[in-house]
Amino acid sequence: MTLRIAAAAAVGAALAALGFSVFAQLDGQFTEAQVRQGAGIYAQNCSPCHGPRMLDPQAAFDLRTFPRDQKERFFLSVRKGKNQMPPWGDLFKQDEIEALWAYVLAGERQ
Repeated sequence: MTLRIAAAAAVGAALAALGFSVFAQLDGQFTEAQVRQGAGIYAQNCSPCHGPRMLDPQAAFDLRTFPRDQKERFFLSVRKGKNQMPPWGDLFKQDEIEALWAYVLAGERQ
């Protein structure tokens, strides 16, 4: 098992442990599967800069504070990049960016 897969599994386990409370915060906007998919994408691609489970951003934007009403800004930043963040538009499909957004909204709130 690679480190990335192990990290994705850990994120999935953490989300499972949070259970209903995380998804209750989403008000039915996203499914559990979307949040789980977003957690896996995040663990593999975003965590090196934004921190594991969004809890330790070294130099990147703290995604836990991303404004919930700025979905288009999030999508544009992921697709086109921003500041030192590279563009991911060719790597992720629309539904994968949507899953990342679901994960950011559900997050690792404590």
